[in-house]
Amino acid sequence: MSDILFIGYKRCGTSNKAEAYLKDMKIDYDFRDMKEENPSEEELKAFYEKSGLDIKRFFNTSGKLYKENGIKDKLADMTLDDKIKLLSEDGMMVKRPILIQGDKVLVGFKESEWKEHFENKVSK
Repeated sequence: MSDILFIGYKRCGTSNKAEAYLKDMKIDYDFRDMKEENPSEEELKAFYEKSGLDIKRFFNTSGKLYKENGIKDKLADMTLDDKIKLLSEDGMMVKRPILIQGDKVLVGFKESEWKEHFENKVSK
């Protein structure tokens, strides 16, 4: 079992790029399919708190559910707990991938961020 949890979706190009990056760097990780096992409210709250990011960064803004339900216009009137609950209801609502290693959480895949993270960790 690895100390890195990678939550992604096999049919997502960004998740696949991130996974390829981890494999190229020979970084061990445990994979969890977001569609099959969406993060719970408790997990999302912990990820949010550890990440230091705005909760809006956790939303898959290019996703069908986000667009069809007009989530962009609803977020301003929602509490943090409401946003986390909404994210926990369907894995396709959540931005992917999410990488968790200890107290660090990365959301989405920006190679420069991931490179910086792994250069600062002994994880190989």
